[in-house]
Amino acid sequence: MKKIIISDITLKKISEDRAVSLLFREKSAIASCADKIGADVIELPAVKSPAEDKIIYKTIAQNVQNAVLAIPVGFSNEDIAIAWKCIKDAKSPRLQIELPVSTIQMEYTYHVKQAKMLEKISALIKEAKAFCSDVEFSALDATRADEDFLISAVKEAEACGATLVTICDDAGASTPDNIAELVAKVKEAVSIPVFVQVSDKINMAVASAFSAIKCGADGLKCAMAGNNALLTGEISDAINACGTQLDAEIKLNNTKIHASIEDMLSSINHEAYENNKSVSEGKKILLDSDCTIDQVAQAASVLGYELSDSDVGNVHKAVKHVCDKKGAVGYKEFEAIIASSAMQAPSTYHFEKYTTTSSNVSTSMSQVTLKCNDEIICGVSNGDGPIDSVFRAIEQCIGHHYELDDFQVQSVTEGKEALGSALVRLRNNGKLYSGNGTSTDIVAASIRAYINALNKIVFEEA
Repeated sequence: MKKIIISDITLKKISEDRAVSLLFREKSAIASCADKIGADVIELPAVKSPAEDKIIYKTIAQNVQNAVLAIPVGFSNEDIAIAWKCIKDAKSPRLQIELPVSTIQMEYTYHVKQAKMLEKISALIKEAKAFCSDVEFSALDATRADEDFLISAVKEAEACGATLVTICDDAGASTPDNIAELVAKVKEAVSIPVFVQVSDKINMAVASAFSAIKCGADGLKCAMAGNNALLTGEISDAINACGTQLDAEIKLNNTKIHASIEDMLSSINHEAYENNKSVSEGKKILLDSDCTIDQVAQAASVLGYELSDSDVGNVHKAVKHVCDKKGAVGYKEFEAIIASSAMQAPSTYHFEKYTTTSSNVSTSMSQVTLKCNDEIICGVSNGDGPIDSVFRAIEQCIGHHYELDDFQVQSVTEGKEALGSALVRLRNNGKLYSGNGTSTDIVAASIRAYINALNKIVFEEA
C-alpha cells in the first residue's frame, strides 16, 4: 500500500481562525500533540514578530522529535533568513515558498503578472535552497488558477530545486472531480511529490482527499482543529475504513489520535474558542471593576497559573485598583499584574550588568553578571539576537534550563526614551512562574523579568 504523508496545519489554521493569539504553551501543546500522534510534518505559521516568534519556534524545533518542521518564508530574501533562524535546529527542517498562482490573487495581493510571479518563484526557491535542502512550493489558490500557468509554476519550482509541491484549494469551492483532475495534471508535469490542501467549506473535504489520492497525491494537509479544514481524525477514520479500496494507508497512531486531540483542545481552552469567549489579546474585556476573587482565580487558571489564596487576593486588589482607573483589563495587562503582584519572592539572584553584541550578519553574543549570596557569577552565550543570547547567558550563570513558556514586550510610555515592559513566563515541574521587568533598555527589562520569575522558582523550591 502507498503511504500517504500527513502534514499537520493545526497551528496555521487556529492562528488564522482565532480572534486572539495563541499563547506559547498552547503552540507547544499543539506541536507536541501532532508529533505524538505521528504526523509526518508539522507546519508553523509565518513569522509575524521576529523577536518573540524566534524564541517560541526555536523551542518547538528542539522539542519536535520525529516530524519534519516546516515554516513559510515570506516574500523576500530577508524573510527567508528570519524563517530559517527559527527552525534551523529542528531535526528535519523545511522551508515553504507559499505564493498565489491565480490571476486575481497575484494581482490583488502582490500586484504582479504571471511572468513576474514565475521569476519570484524561481528566486525564492533558489535562495531558500542556500539555507535548507528541503524546500516546498505551495501553489496558493491553485483551483482558481489558469491551468497552463499552474503547470508552468510547478515545473519552474521543480527545476529550481523544490522537493515537493502543494496544490491549495483556498477558495474552498472545488468538487472532488475538480481536485482529481488538477492532481492528475500536476502529477504528470512533475516528478517530485505532490501534496493537496483541500477545504471543507462545502463539506466535501474527505471526498476531495479520496479523489486526490486516487489520482496519485502523495500527501494531505489536515488539521486537528480549525475552520474549513480537512480534519485529522476524520481522514484517519475514513482511510482506515476504506484504505484497501484506495490501496493507501496513513501511518498515524490511531490508538492515541482522538484522545490526544481531545487533550490538546482542552489545553488550549477549545470550548472558549468555539464560543468566541476566549481570553482576548487586550482588546476585549477580561476583568472589570466588579470582578470577584473567584473570577480572578478562574481567569488566572485559564492562562495557566496556579495561584495561592494569598496571591489571588493580592492580584484581585491590584486588578480592582487598575479597573478603578481605566474600567477593565485585558489578558496582557492581567498577566503583567500577576507578574508584579503574585508571590513576591526574596531576590536570591540580583541582576548586576550585561553586555551584548548584535548585528544582521552574525549571531549575537552576550555576557550577563548576576549576584547570588554575595557571590558574583557570570555567564556568556551566543544566540539568535540579544534577547535569546542573554537568556542563554543567564542559564549559564545558574547552571539550569527552564522552559520559556511565554515572552512579551511592549512600550509603557511613548517617545524616544520610552519605558519598555517585558513579561517572562517560565515553566518548572508543570507550574508557571511569571516575572515582569521594566527599563528604557528592552534587553535589560527582559533580563529583569527573567530574574524575577527565576527568583520565584528558587523561593518555592527552597
